Amino acid sequence: MNPADFARLLSRALEARGPLLEKLRAEGTDCYRLFHGIAEGLTGLTVDRYGPLLLAQTFRDPLSTSDAAALEAALNAAIPGDFHFAYNHRGKRPGESFDKWHRPEPNALGEFTCSEGGVKYLIRARHRGIDPWLFLDLRPGRRLLRAAAQGRSVLNLFAYTCGAGVCAAAGGAAEVWNVDFAGSSLEVGGRNAALNGIPPEKFRTIKEDCLTVVRQLAGLDVRGRFGKKRSYLRIEPRRFGLVFLDPPAWAKGPLAAVDIVRDYPALFKPALLALEPGGRIIATNHAAGVSWEDWEAALRRCADKAGRPLKSLERTEPDGDFPSFDGRPPLKIAVCGI
Repeated sequence: MNPADFARLLSRALEARGPLLEKLRAEGTDCYRLFHGIAEGLTGLTVDRYGPLLLAQTFRDPLSTSDAAALEAALNAAIPGDFHFAYNHRGKRPGESFDKWHRPEPNALGEFTCSEGGVKYLIRARHRGIDPWLFLDLRPGRRLLRAAAQGRSVLNLFAYTCGAGVCAAAGGAAEVWNVDFAGSSLEVGGRNAALNGIPPEKFRTIKEDCLTVVRQLAGLDVRGRFGKKRSYLRIEPRRFGLVFLDPPAWAKGPLAAVDIVRDYPALFKPALLALEPGGRIIATNHAAGVSWEDWEAALRRCADKAGRPLKSLERTEPDGDFPSFDGRPPLKIAVCGI
């Protein structure tokens, strides 16, 4: 990485973000993407701000120690304020430490708080996983969820650290169920809820396979590939006013594999059947190889076959801090009404 090239590209990126950053600051947001390399000149490099933390990440080739230092210096020169900096290479092998490429000053490795729309979230540069505790590109989906949550029951599937669930509760949801198989992520989600003063009785975390839970809620069979031998949390069928469906691109679970490219309907159908009449699903698809047109057609076919045809489907894309080089951003957000 040429430090002078990065400084020039960063300056251009910050200038392009000027109006958006003003808008985000006005709504109480201090976490956003500062540099999106694939569309802004350095493929494989991103830089995000989470409150007082600046987190740089590479996804292909790692930075050298000297390049990481030059990156930090360029950020300090371009961005006013007192920040902590950390660099993580996402291509590390299991058991490998991020310290191989960058050893941040100790204060950068603590726990921080960032805000989105006035809602507070915990963040760490490094923890047991490799993903940040808050996915910034999903901001428009959380914004939509918060605006629609007043008085509704909300089901948050693949909840991770419950960012969407906390947002729904802050928007006045009557209750929120957050489902994820990772107990460590849900623990962070519970602390996010407490950080925002959300009453525990309104905020439920469920450590279980999402398909197992949503199929039970929908009144569908849950035997899956392990048959009846697998033990799982029993849940009675019921319906929700809002479902937030944000699956990973691919995951192998105890019931079946999650595959948003080849079999999104396996997720969408039970989510539809767990929805109240007049309710809405906010669904996401992160696969770059899936077009809006193909995904929308699959959602509509699935809804028709399930006997719950869509009355509406509104498209939403990431904010301007996640620019797309071809006008087709990987993250697609659909708000579906029945």
